[in-house]
Amino acid sequence: MIDRRTIEQIMDAAKVEEVVGDFVALRKRGVNMIGLCPFHNEKTPSFTVSPSKNLWKCFGCGKGGKPVHFIMEHEQMSYPDALRWLAKKYHIEIKERELTDEEKREESIRESLFVINQYALQYFNETLHESEEGKAIGLNYFRHRGLRDETIRKFCLGYSPERRDSFAKTATAAGYNPELIAKTGVCYSTEDGRLQDRFWGRVIFPVHTISGKVVAFGGRVLQTNAKAAKYVNSPESEIYHKSDHLYGLYFAKQAIMQKDRCILVEGYLDVISMYQAGIQNVVASSGTSLTTGQIRLIHRFTNNVTLLYDGDKAGIKASIRGIDMLLEEGMNINVVLLPEGEDPDSYAQSHSTEEVEQYIERNKVDFIRFKTNLLMDEVGDDPIKRAGLVGDVVKSIAVVPNEILRSEYIKKCSDMLKVSEQLLVKETAKIRMKRAEEQQKQRFGAEKDEEAGSGQDLAEESPAVDEFQQNIIDSYSNKPLYHKEKAIIQFMLKNGSKLLQVPENSAGNTPAFTESVISHLYYSFKDDGIELTHPIYKKVFEEASEHANDLSFDPENHFMAHPDSEISRLTAELCGEKYLLSKFFSEQKSDERNEMAVLFEQTTRLSIAYKLSIVDEMLKETMDKLKDPSTTADPAALQEAMEDFKFLKETQAALNNVLRGYGFGNVALNV
Repeated sequence: MIDRRTIEQIMDAAKVEEVVGDFVALRKRGVNMIGLCPFHNEKTPSFTVSPSKNLWKCFGCGKGGKPVHFIMEHEQMSYPDALRWLAKKYHIEIKERELTDEEKREESIRESLFVINQYALQYFNETLHESEEGKAIGLNYFRHRGLRDETIRKFCLGYSPERRDSFAKTATAAGYNPELIAKTGVCYSTEDGRLQDRFWGRVIFPVHTISGKVVAFGGRVLQTNAKAAKYVNSPESEIYHKSDHLYGLYFAKQAIMQKDRCILVEGYLDVISMYQAGIQNVVASSGTSLTTGQIRLIHRFTNNVTLLYDGDKAGIKASIRGIDMLLEEGMNINVVLLPEGEDPDSYAQSHSTEEVEQYIERNKVDFIRFKTNLLMDEVGDDPIKRAGLVGDVVKSIAVVPNEILRSEYIKKCSDMLKVSEQLLVKETAKIRMKRAEEQQKQRFGAEKDEEAGSGQDLAEESPAVDEFQQNIIDSYSNKPLYHKEKAIIQFMLKNGSKLLQVPENSAGNTPAFTESVISHLYYSFKDDGIELTHPIYKKVFEEASEHANDLSFDPENHFMAHPDSEISRLTAELCGEKYLLSKFFSEQKSDERNEMAVLFEQTTRLSIAYKLSIVDEMLKETMDKLKDPSTTADPAALQEAMEDFKFLKETQAALNNVLRGYGFGNVALNV
């Protein structure tokens, strides 16, 4: 782990105009610099670099941050790797915490496996291009499949000779450890202890990580009468988990971001031929079923996926499970069926870039139309089968997390299948409720196990919270108002360690005193049993609260150089936003008050506006209860709802009275 002092040194040294300028052509515009955004297609520059703030921001796609976040986004590196990249650029020595002996051993093995894979890649490449066998068999095969030499080299394709221990002998002779060679999966040990090549007699397709490291290989047999499997892939290892990798993503990532769409195909050659044809935003699951890990990889670059299938209905049905998984992860899906007898490889080989793009654009359909068309032939007029089809489509709709999108899909399903929209809404709700109950049971079971294992009485550990406070917390947790929490965190980052002046209360029994902004916010929320609900905002607020009495604490610098990349990025974004807080209070006019009095006013306004918003949510829920026929039909329930409404209105008035007591006037509930 890189220590905080080194992170701060890297952050201080990295100049945004120098880092971004390595990848984007920038020109001066006033005090800033502008250029074309590398993360989406644009003709008019909306990408701005501010040397004075050391920030970059694209007003087209919304991305932005510090130099380290640019490297993370552009090079698709992790936060630590991006820091190392910058450290190397600025000649900064990286200081990391000392690893344990076990961690050192594991890290050494991982690095060794990458080194052996790189050696294997070089060996397969040289065999393909330089050996007589490689040129006659492997290179001839690739050319016969329509691949150009520059494409073959681009994807680092190779060849493994017919001799079954060719690579094993070459690698061991070069000094590589036989045990580690076997760990990579390039070779395996026979029962009598001999090391044998896994890919002998096959053309080789290397599998890269997002950053370009080789983690695995796929090998295709060339003998048409061979009894062996057509494809053999590397087994899982310390560095390769097939569910976390997509073939071609290393080459496709920039195009996916620029097009804001990922085309998903099945095989190695599908990817390579499409890429060669000019369709570069394409990846493959390499013959395996699509996994959640692979979907989340795609989600790092785009929300939009086009599934490109050939005309084989059996193959399509086997892959259809992936559609529901994509929907569940919040992806927008289109499906394209190629003409009968074509696959992405053959179609790309026989058509121009424009023809492929036009075909995809003209023939893409949403998942409802695709699923319906696919299954309709089997349904016919059979009402039972038709009900099954509707149920199948509704199950897919039910996993969509976005409520608005779910509603649109329900309308489309109703129109296509001639089924009542109300019935579909009801059925979707039932499925979602059942899923939620199952998830709740799983969570409850895990929590019970955890509590039993801890041997502690949680009720005794937790501070008592009165019923009203708990209702506020529960209500707000269900309906988070993140934009208000965002404003609070932004204010705290900019002003957290500054002192404010709390005035003497109107009764005169509490004298005026000073405290930090962080301290004032912390105790204001703690006294009412309120916690922030957004997980990142909550984490930042709680960590800052630990420094509530430390006047030397600089929250902006502390969180800008935070080891958690999400917190670091959030800090960069919030400290670069100028006008968010104007929603909560206008710019201060010059007056006779000192800065501490002004800070008290601003901090209190933010705090009470937040509390009023929570009460507002509870009032809306109570109003819904009062309008509910089941409540009005039950005198006891009606009385309880009316009392709740009265209590909430009184609480709302009391909060506004607090503001008026400090001369602020009322605060609107929806600031």
